[in-house]
Amino acid sequence: MLYMHFDMIKNEGRVKMEERILTVDLIEAFCTYLYQEEKSEATIEKYRRDVKKFADYLNGEAAVKERLIAYKQYLITEGYALSSVNSMLVAVNSFFSYAGWEDLRIKLVKVQKQIFCAEEKELTRSEYLRLVDCARRSGKERLAMILWTMGTTGIRISELKFITVESVKQGKLQVCSKSKNRTVFLVKRLRKKLLAYIKKKKIISGNIFLTRSGRPVNRTNIWKEMKTLCKAAEVSEKKVFPHNLRHLFARVFYQVEKDIAKLADILGHSSINTTRIYMASSGCEHLRCMEKMKMLM
Repeated sequence: MLYMHFDMIKNEGRVKMEERILTVDLIEAFCTYLYQEEKSEATIEKYRRDVKKFADYLNGEAAVKERLIAYKQYLITEGYALSSVNSMLVAVNSFFSYAGWEDLRIKLVKVQKQIFCAEEKELTRSEYLRLVDCARRSGKERLAMILWTMGTTGIRISELKFITVESVKQGKLQVCSKSKNRTVFLVKRLRKKLLAYIKKKKIISGNIFLTRSGRPVNRTNIWKEMKTLCKAAEVSEKKVFPHNLRHLFARVFYQVEKDIAKLADILGHSSINTTRIYMASSGCEHLRCMEKMKMLM
C-alpha cells in the first residue's frame, strides 16, 4: 500500500482539524499516522473503514458531541453486536486523539463480561472437518488447504502470506504481525499435504495461497468461499468465518494442554486476558458444569 508523505498530509490535516470536518484527506492522514506507528495493514484498513462509516453518517456536517452520541445509538438500533459497536467507537476515538479533538471522545457501551460464548456461533471440530471434506469433494482444493492450515496452526487470515514454499520445506514459518514476531510450526501431516499441494500446483517459490490474479488471498476471498460450503456441509452460516478457525484451534489446544500461557505465545497475544476470550465455553458446557455441582437434595 502506498502512503502519501506523512508531514505533507498532516500539515494539510491541521487546517481541516479546526473545522472538525472528516475529509478524505484527513482520514488518509490518520491512516498514514497509523502506518508510522507500525500498525498492521489489517488494523489500518479496519480503522479507515470505521472512521469513514462515521464520516458517511455525518454526511459533510461537522463532528460535535451530540452527533457522536446519536451515532452510538444509531449503531445499536441497526442491530450491531455491542462488541462491534465498541470496536467501531474505539477506531473513531483513536481518530479524535490523532486530530486533537479529545473532547469528542465518546464512552463505550458497557457490556457485562460473558463467561460463555453463544453456542450458535461456536464452530465444533466435527463441523470444521465437514467443511474441509465438503471443500475437497467440491473441487475447492485451495480452500481445503487453507482451512486445514488455519485450523491446524491457529494463524490469522492475514498471516496466510507467511505460508511459503520455503517455510513449508523448513516445517516452520516466521510470522511478523502487529510488530511482533513468532515462530509457527507445521505438524508433520499438514506439512506433507502442503508439499503435495505445492508439487501439484507447480509452485516454485513464495506464497502458495494466491488468487487468480497472483495476489495473496485475503479475508474477503476466503469468507465468500467458506460461506458457499455451509449448506452442503450442514453447518450454520453464523459459525463459518475465517477467525472462527483460530478460536477453534485455541479451544482444542487448551483442552489438550491446559496451558493458557503457552497458548498465548502460540497465538501471538501480548496479554493472557486476550487469550481468555478464546477460552469461553459454550452455554451448554457451562450448564453441564453447574449440573455436576449437585447443589439440590
